[in-house]
Amino acid sequence: MSLAADTREAVRSRPFVFDALRAGLLNHSAAAEWLAETADLDGDSDAIAAALRRFREDLPAYATESRETTVSMRSGVGVADLGDEAAPLLRVGDTGVVSDGDHTAVVAAGDVDAEALGAVVRRFAAREVPVVAAGVAGDALVCVVGRRDGPDAVRIVEAALDAAPRSDAS
Repeated sequence: MSLAADTREAVRSRPFVFDALRAGLLNHSAAAEWLAETADLDGDSDAIAAALRRFREDLPAYATESRETTVSMRSGVGVADLGDEAAPLLRVGDTGVVSDGDHTAVVAAGDVDAEALGAVVRRFAAREVPVVAAGVAGDALVCVVGRRDGPDAVRIVEAALDAAPRSDAS
């Protein structure tokens, strides 16, 4: 592969660099030096920086929009093997979010998708709020956090969905 192709692959493998490049917030020289070191790109940093600038020209601008959603909180949920649980809030394999536990579920209904879930989970990570389960299907997004994090989690989800990226924009 060429250095340009290797640089593009290195950027795509690091979503935060990809987003910063699309948003026009990336210092190309600093990113080139970092990528040369962390991605083992075979080229000097000036050539990598030039490849980053060319890649940026080919990308659509980073855009967000407010999602039409209703966000609510459900206390007293847990993550467990489903057993006889008839209708879990979220299910992955044989494990689900059940109506008995010491966690809180934040549920957003409406205009949600995987891109919205990614934005929500990144906001939780930035705020250092542990997420014990998360998923999206149809018009529902669910994140499960510790009981005490519930009220802050609602605000985090609302803020994330107020400025979430759009899949069709990337």
